[in-house]
Amino acid sequence: MSSVPLPIQNLTLGGDPLSLDRIRSILVRLEDTIIFSLIERAQFAHNPRAYRRGEFQELKDIGFTGSWLEWFLKETETFHAKARRYTSPDEYPFTDPAELPPPILKPRPHPPILYPNKINVNASILSFYVQSIVPRITRQATLALSALKRASGITGDDEFEDDGNYGSAAFVDLEVLQAISKRVHYGKFVSESKFRDDPAAFIPHIQSRNRDALAALITKPEVEKKLLQRLRKKANLYALNFTPDGEPLDDTAQRKIDVDGVVELYEHYIIPLTKEVEVDYLLVRLDGMSKEEIDALASKQKKQ
Repeated sequence: MSSVPLPIQNLTLGGDPLSLDRIRSILVRLEDTIIFSLIERAQFAHNPRAYRRGEFQELKDIGFTGSWLEWFLKETETFHAKARRYTSPDEYPFTDPAELPPPILKPRPHPPILYPNKINVNASILSFYVQSIVPRITRQATLALSALKRASGITGDDEFEDDGNYGSAAFVDLEVLQAISKRVHYGKFVSESKFRDDPAAFIPHIQSRNRDALAALITKPEVEKKLLQRLRKKANLYALNFTPDGEPLDDTAQRKIDVDGVVELYEHYIIPLTKEVEVDYLLVRLDGMSKEEIDALASKQKKQ
């Protein structure tokens, strides 16, 4: 009987959660999740009204002053918080945790993996997503919508951007945001793994607050280059449409997603922001530790 590989993201099934091979497998799978979610979001127009605060009277009537997407996030994350989603070390809400309810279920005894920290960059992810990602990936659907409106006699500003699919678009927005958030915050796992492997290499730079030196210790340009090459290949494949017989239709005009946009998202935003999280995490890695504890870490030999 052949062995069945364990689901690598299930922290309760054993294995080393800080194994770089395991972390790498999770990050590679998240590439698929992010690409497929972006493809789904690209099916709808930009709908900028959903991202502006105060646009929906229906929300004002219930006392909510944020945007439609912020309300959608809060309502969804309220339920997820009750189901103890944010007690997991790899999950982070976009809503202020102080506004979320406690879990209904008893906490699971997750093994101590990460050093205590309060790093959460979801506010930056949300802002960049709304300002840069959504307009880029919805361009094709927005242009198609404007052509349809012009054919119906609607011209000018009213012909662009809004198809009214606020619920459907927000549902996919949520999936994209959660996947990007998990991917970026997994940088903490990378930093913890590399720190434990060779704490002596990191400690002097943590103590001197040398961000550049810490970034150099965790950055591998050749790995990033391969990541972007792999991502482009995946995006090119997933963007294709297929005939009923399963043959690919290599028609650039009919691609389901802007491939360059996906690669640029990673190259210019996800990778740099992940590095920021990795360095920020390392900078708090010694907080609260005594000199004796730090000296003991510094004396450890690098793992072979």
